[in-house]
Amino acid sequence: MSDQALTHLDPLGRARMVDVTPKEPSHRRALARCKVSMLPETTAKVASNAITKGDVLGAARIAGIQAAKRTADMIPLCHPLLVGSVYVNFTIGEDYVEVESQVETIDRTGVEMEAMMACAMAALTVYDMCKSVDRSMTIGELALWEKVGGRSGQWRRPGFEELSGEY
Repeated sequence: MSDQALTHLDPLGRARMVDVTPKEPSHRRALARCKVSMLPETTAKVASNAITKGDVLGAARIAGIQAAKRTADMIPLCHPLLVGSVYVNFTIGEDYVEVESQVETIDRTGVEMEAMMACAMAALTVYDMCKSVDRSMTIGELALWEKVGGRSGQWRRPGFEELSGEY
């Protein structure tokens, strides 16, 4: 198997971090989404800011931003990046909170993992803030929806649409 097929392995099959130093920095952006499914009563409490732990979406937004900035600390072969911006937004449905994160940078490698980490941590924070009223919640559908920049250019998941979140 060639080392092009598995870029994170050296010629002896050992894990390695890919060398991005020869690449020129360029603008990169990634957008990820996930969903926290919950009882409708829980969703109503989140929407009306009636969860006893406090502002669920505010705490989740900050957790997502922090997670994007610390992604390389959690994913072993992920490059540390200078994250330029992180947006974490929410759409509240009848029985779910959808999380959307967008991360941008000007760097030598993409921010897909940072966007997905932001989404996941924001969703986990929603769960943590609401678990006292709804332990049946589930977190799912974590996926990259769009990436822009780099050698491969733009990619969008089929069915991509802008999130119309108000929170």
